[in-house]
Amino acid sequence: MNRKIIFLFLFYSLFDYAQISGCTDVYAKNYNPNATQNDGSCIYKKEKIKLTPSFSLDKKLVETSGLIHWNNRLWTHNDDTDTNLYALDTINGSILETYPLPNVINKDWEEIAQDKDFIYIGDFGNNAAGRRTDLNILRIEKNSLLVNNPVIEYIKFKYEDQEDFEFHFSNSTNFDCEAFVITHDSICLFTKEWKNKQTTMYLLPKVPGDYIARRKQTYNIKGLVTGATYFESKKIVALCGYTKTGRPFINLFYDFQQDNFFSGNKRKIKLKPRFYQIEGISTQDGLHYYITNEHLNYILINHPQEMHVLDFSRYLKSYLKQK
Repeated sequence: MNRKIIFLFLFYSLFDYAQISGCTDVYAKNYNPNATQNDGSCIYKKEKIKLTPSFSLDKKLVETSGLIHWNNRLWTHNDDTDTNLYALDTINGSILETYPLPNVINKDWEEIAQDKDFIYIGDFGNNAAGRRTDLNILRIEKNSLLVNNPVIEYIKFKYEDQEDFEFHFSNSTNFDCEAFVITHDSICLFTKEWKNKQTTMYLLPKVPGDYIARRKQTYNIKGLVTGATYFESKKIVALCGYTKTGRPFINLFYDFQQDNFFSGNKRKIKLKPRFYQIEGISTQDGLHYYITNEHLNYILINHPQEMHVLDFSRYLKSYLKQK
């Protein structure tokens, strides 16, 4: 073995040896100041945030079900029948413009996401019986939407491991979905698992076609996931949802490896009060988050459709400074 090879071997051996795995988040209870490589082991104290400030949304948005921030506006949609997109004011949530999508069907639009050129709408709600065979995502070219001549294409799919398409009672399937994000080359679906209370990430190409959604990883989120947002440049994913007992929450995933969203820090933030059906979430800077809830009117509960703004600086400011 020549001297150059021996030198390189020793160099990389020493480099690997010098790496110390551990919790690198200063806000965690088990922060390790000597750790140089985050291993996803951080443990956090329990957190609760009150839903303020809040703004009432127009009665047209009683079933607001997804949220993105684009073109200095928030964009949302309803989850049943209505085939419009709504552009909202970021200050008070008022409707600025309505964009009809012609010749489409809203069977159960549950989420909206975006990349640089396209908006994606997920028509994949599947809680009624868990046996839909027409799951699809609309891909809309952004520039065409702004001139009211939307070019719409479809990404159709089925889950690779769903074999049972028999009738089931509502809210009993693990193959429901209300959340997804877009990466540089893929669509990442996050399931709403009524039985397991977990979420599984499935991958799809983000180009029109007919595909099998490939299972990648599962996380025990202990609730029902209803929305997602991805701040790609800083590696932050936020999932929102609620438990079966009506407790809304947001789970933050950050400082992960590549697109393995569950490999880094995992922090759960409970929202109060109870019985808010949080459906949409979006961020523009990784620190401030917009969320929306649809109207919930059940027995003694009556929460109108609203938009809320949350400041997560105390959880993420130090991490974003490092990045």
